[in-house]
Amino acid sequence: MRSLCDCRVIKRDNMDCKEALAVCSDKNISIGITIWDLENGDRLLHIPTCSSPPHGLISLRNQYLVASQVQRTGSVSGGVIFSWPLSKHQATLRSYLLESTGPLSCTRDGTYLACGATSGNIYVWEVTSGRLLKNWSAHHTSICCMVLSSDDSFLISGSADGSIAVWSMIGLLAEGNCDCLTSIVSMSKDHTGAITGLLPASTNSSSNFISSSLDGTCKVWNMLSGNLIKTKAFPLPITAIVLDLLEEILFCGSENGAIFLNKFDAGLLNDPFSNPCGEQIVLNGHQKSITALTSCKAGLVSASDDCTVCLWDTVNYTIIRRFNHFKGPISNLVAISKSSLIPKNNQRTSQFRVCVLDKNSQPTNFAKETVKLLPSSSAQEEADAMLGCRSTNLLEKHILDLERGRTLDALQMKIETNRENQMWAIKMTKHTMEMNQCLQSAYLDLLHDRLLQPHDSRLKMEK
Repeated sequence: MRSLCDCRVIKRDNMDCKEALAVCSDKNISIGITIWDLENGDRLLHIPTCSSPPHGLISLRNQYLVASQVQRTGSVSGGVIFSWPLSKHQATLRSYLLESTGPLSCTRDGTYLACGATSGNIYVWEVTSGRLLKNWSAHHTSICCMVLSSDDSFLISGSADGSIAVWSMIGLLAEGNCDCLTSIVSMSKDHTGAITGLLPASTNSSSNFISSSLDGTCKVWNMLSGNLIKTKAFPLPITAIVLDLLEEILFCGSENGAIFLNKFDAGLLNDPFSNPCGEQIVLNGHQKSITALTSCKAGLVSASDDCTVCLWDTVNYTIIRRFNHFKGPISNLVAISKSSLIPKNNQRTSQFRVCVLDKNSQPTNFAKETVKLLPSSSAQEEADAMLGCRSTNLLEKHILDLERGRTLDALQMKIETNRENQMWAIKMTKHTMEMNQCLQSAYLDLLHDRLLQPHDSRLKMEK
């Protein structure tokens, strides 16, 4: 017989397994965010103010919703990022930025938040302090989507001109690294249309990612070398993608509402798209372009410009439930745990803290001292007169200051050393991943030979 405590634990576990779906539009800020229960379709919550561009709504540690806001036509003001705690009913946390914002991405632990801008710039903040750590010009055109690698080591960005860049997070976050371009790992420009989706598809021995584009292709890349592994062409522009690693299926949403299913094996280095059946399965349930896709425990979820959301059974290829969003087309959808909506008044210590994001980066004062200007020409003679009797003391002080890192020369040396260490770390990371790929290839060859040995022996016996 179960105790009351056991029943509470079971109830909590069941609640944790249940999921909710948050959706928003990019048409009008008054539409806001709607949160539905994926199990029964009930509306659980409505956040009244939000208008987020594609890839602009994310869940932060399953405790906050964070959304960049579409800049109104003709507006000359900067961008805005809104944050809402899911378990508390309180005012929106607003962060005002210098320029119009776009896609968002965060690390798995919620420590860092990255945002792409319409200018091609990228911003990275420390969430708990709100400090702007880095901002740099990453692309020549507007950034369309961003994603972090599975281990948060790399930031991948894609732009409207079809270019894709991979950035080292270690290099970006290194103190003293003023040149973010030294943190670039690889760059590719094989797509001829705007990037519409980026997905990490890494295994234990390879580091790959998938990209989709309006040019009607999905491509698989090596994250470190930037080499193109495979291209999959479709008859329509691809507007959204999501990968179900458990079922090894890549879902590709298209411009006319069709969703293409592709068998995808991240462990196959040469042809991850290999499909033994050779059949192209298509899900048809939307009348207009697919705007967002996500994979959750309940199944595949798709959103469209036709103002509907569909929950799919990917085994029988049927629609389980359809949600109608009468307020307008949907630009974003995010699956969250239903338990995250439960107030946690007695768990304040475990609540993740989000601060207002800085608009400008704060200069780091290494020496915590002001740098004195050189004496003017009129005062130079007096300084020279005292130089003889104080030369020894000044030399000793200069050496001591240099050792303590309190002079400009010392700071420059630190910057150069950090840059060299960063480039060495990136080089060693690439070398390690290449070794892992070689070992995996050798292992697969060995496994293949062992599987063929019984067959060859049986043929010899039959002869």
